[in-house]
Amino acid sequence: MTSRTDFSWAAASAPERLEAALARIKSDPSAASVYISAFTDTARAQAVSVAEAGDALPLAGALVSIKALFDVAGEVTSSAAKVMTANEPAQADAPCIARLRSAGAVFTGLTNMSEFAYSGLGLNPHYGTPDNPAYPGCAPGGSTSGGAVAVALGLCDIAIGSDTGGSLRIPAAFTGITGFKPSQASVPMAGGNALSDTLDSFGPMARTVAACELAWQIMAGRPAEPVKAQTRRLIVPLNFGLDVLDPEVAAGFDDLKQRLIQAGFEITERPIEAIELHKAIAAWHLTSVESRAHYETQFQTRASEFDPRVHARMAKADEISAVTYRQSLNRHYEFVRAFAAELGDDLLLLPTVPILPPALSDLQDDEAFGRFNLLALRNPSLANSADGCSVALPFQSQGKVLSAMLIGAGGIDDILLAAAKAVEEALS
Repeated sequence: MTSRTDFSWAAASAPERLEAALARIKSDPSAASVYISAFTDTARAQAVSVAEAGDALPLAGALVSIKALFDVAGEVTSSAAKVMTANEPAQADAPCIARLRSAGAVFTGLTNMSEFAYSGLGLNPHYGTPDNPAYPGCAPGGSTSGGAVAVALGLCDIAIGSDTGGSLRIPAAFTGITGFKPSQASVPMAGGNALSDTLDSFGPMARTVAACELAWQIMAGRPAEPVKAQTRRLIVPLNFGLDVLDPEVAAGFDDLKQRLIQAGFEITERPIEAIELHKAIAAWHLTSVESRAHYETQFQTRASEFDPRVHARMAKADEISAVTYRQSLNRHYEFVRAFAAELGDDLLLLPTVPILPPALSDLQDDEAFGRFNLLALRNPSLANSADGCSVALPFQSQGKVLSAMLIGAGGIDDILLAAAKAVEEALS
């Protein structure tokens, strides 16, 4: 089991570290709009209880933020949507959140997000948009925007979020932290407001792969037994994810490949045939229809209270028939099978996102917002479409904070994490 000294938290220091975090959440301008609800009395009680119990639990003393779409007992699960704020408070924690609580986590609060998790850029017109600490004045990435910024600022050790098309990995890439999208089936989906039942996954962000791994193991109800770092063959898919790159991203990715080869990785560059099936899937068919299935009442009766861009995206469900939706779902499952069969235990290596974080001032225009949003989602959404697992890993090149992504087929999370640790070591 990982040594307690491998992490930045400890049971005894939990009350003091929590108070420092709460003070910053309340008064630090850089922390504005990160949380939609900071826990105070309940968090303090948790911290005291953890400190008294000692370090026996795997997450004892870890400060953990929770995306506002998860049930936390006594809190309203709003998905940062105005139309959900009058809902009754949750009666119990979501199962994965309850496991974190039982493992000694101290919950700092509910973090901001794109409304209903329906954007890759992280903007929210109701609660404001957290500033990006790695690229001030730029988008923090979404939809788990508040969680990523909370980790980057040191307001929490681990952020719990969801990932439908990159919502753990895009904000991790934009803010310079690590984001892990596990295989969907590994973490219970109950107790979390859905965007797309087909594509959603629940997982963590943190500063290191080891912290993400531990949080995921707890969420999944698995033993907290870390895998060892291991180099393995990585494939750069020549038919996906490498065009329309910002120059800094392209140069950084080339630099990254050379650093990994020097560290002992075998990197193969070739097309992946199954990805051609992915290109034929209109993911918006799944997200628009499935989100409407969950929020149809609010969509029809309270349209004026929505983020207009989210409402417009949900409205696109009216453009497709039930048959078309089912055909898209069939293509999705065909791709899942083909991707797993072709890739086996090998892993893809790609830039997490093809662009640097866009300036918030450049996102005021709807057309520009849509273009940047699609670019941000393009690469990471491959893993969701494949029902796979994926991790975004930060690195620096020529003074820029960048991110590389590993993608594996569904169910090989341990193999992915072992390789991610080896990449992390090579980049450090």
